Amino acid sequence: MNSAFDPFELEVIRNALSAIAEEMSLIVKRSARSPLLREAGDLSSALTDAAGDLIAQGRDIPMHIGVMSFTVKEFLKHVPVNNLAAGDVWILNLPEIGGNHLPDVKAVRPIYAEGKLQAFAVSLAHWADIGGAVPGSYVPHATDAWQEGLRISPVRLFSAAGVERQIINLVLSNVRGRREREGDIMAQVAATSVANDRFQELILRHGVGTTQAAITALHDRAELQMRNALSQLPQGIYEGEDWLDDDAAGGKPVPIRVRIKLQGDSAEFDFSKSGTATRGPINTTPFIAAAAVFYVIKTLVGPDIQPNGGCYRPLRVITRPGTILEADPELPVVGGNHETCQRIADALFRALEPVVSDRLSAGGPTTSGLLLFAGRRADGVWSTLYETHGGGEGARSDRDGMPVIRVHMSNVMNTPAEIIETEYPIKIICQKLRRGSGGAGRYRGGEGLHREYLVTEDDISLTTMFERAVIPPYGLQGGQPGSPFEVNVVTARGEHVKLPGKTNIRLNRGDRVILESCGGGGYGNIGRLSDP
Repeated sequence: MNSAFDPFELEVIRNALSAIAEEMSLIVKRSARSPLLREAGDLSSALTDAAGDLIAQGRDIPMHIGVMSFTVKEFLKHVPVNNLAAGDVWILNLPEIGGNHLPDVKAVRPIYAEGKLQAFAVSLAHWADIGGAVPGSYVPHATDAWQEGLRISPVRLFSAAGVERQIINLVLSNVRGRREREGDIMAQVAATSVANDRFQELILRHGVGTTQAAITALHDRAELQMRNALSQLPQGIYEGEDWLDDDAAGGKPVPIRVRIKLQGDSAEFDFSKSGTATRGPINTTPFIAAAAVFYVIKTLVGPDIQPNGGCYRPLRVITRPGTILEADPELPVVGGNHETCQRIADALFRALEPVVSDRLSAGGPTTSGLLLFAGRRADGVWSTLYETHGGGEGARSDRDGMPVIRVHMSNVMNTPAEIIETEYPIKIICQKLRRGSGGAGRYRGGEGLHREYLVTEDDISLTTMFERAVIPPYGLQGGQPGSPFEVNVVTARGEHVKLPGKTNIRLNRGDRVILESCGGGGYGNIGRLSDP
């Protein structure tokens, strides 16, 4: 890092960049039409430099932020810089272009000053529907990528001349809930517009040269801090694994395996021995694997390091083509975005248990615990409730796990019951802790959630997409596993049906859906007393 750079000015610029990303997320939450964005906050915001390296992020969703470290770099391979101009906003959602899954649509705006490209503003938002075979665009039975929805290669949505109406119409003609989707994309565009304004103000205050020098200095400082943190860890090779319940097509559990090599001030993460790509939608991309690595390492060894492109430089991530972490782009991936991503993180934690066991929590819940209800309202408008469910946090070396929380790669909030009952044909008839679901140990895992939904209209689509139904959250250091995830349907006729973790069924008026999310794993031998 350039030691001559004024540290006070550097800190001012660093915080200003972070504030821009935070404001972007706030704008989307306040102006989007979908409850998934304005209530649950299934979105993320970031700034990158002109080369696509991350320089600032909102306090959003780890898996999104990790992926957006690659989005602009991959985008620039398809859209050369000389095809960009001030006022542009491009959108894309292809997993193979620095992405994760189709519902996560990214709006990318280049930022110019003094006639030169300076940075990019990126807004990622999960659209409640992106087309495809099933309302809500989660297709458990999908066997190819096209069944999952509209695939958007990079396309210009706005220019300095205004909106590309034909492009917007093309997109909206291929998704459900046209008005809601249009409102959401306009919220994303607004967020990138404000980011452009704020970046211009920053340059006006500090100058282009100083601002760019500060960005370089922040990258270099983060790299140095990460290398120092890695050098403090015990050197060696460590291996870990976790398992997905199934392949989403009735198959056996699928392994995620990692081999970590800690050497000097760098680290290598090799996932080559992970399971083969599946026919069901739990495949994912190397960008998701890298996102999980960045999250785990920063959490364990560098929580105070500024998250930017510099802190990623000492980390090398290896995946193998044909595996579940580097599947053919024609295979489905929608569940891999969050369920497989979380299993990657857990495999990394298991590998590092001999190194930093005192910093780890035991196994926690499935990432999303998704129930997706969809159908037409009486006025004919599509209504899609994308509801994620937290579970019990894994216990730690010094405390019990917290109840009903989302851990690690997710940071999405629940939708308030009042909003659900106002906007969807559903009533929440019960919500409480799932008592006794946390794993036993010196410290007990957190408790899961018990929630019951009552369907108030006919012909409602229900999609499930969750893990930890077969393989429960693991205990650490002798602790016991938590209770597995479970969803049951009690029909209006009194029939009881237990649902698998990945399926789609039709519900009718009077049917009840009973969800019991998993408890967290326990920590430590149950017979050993905790220290005073």
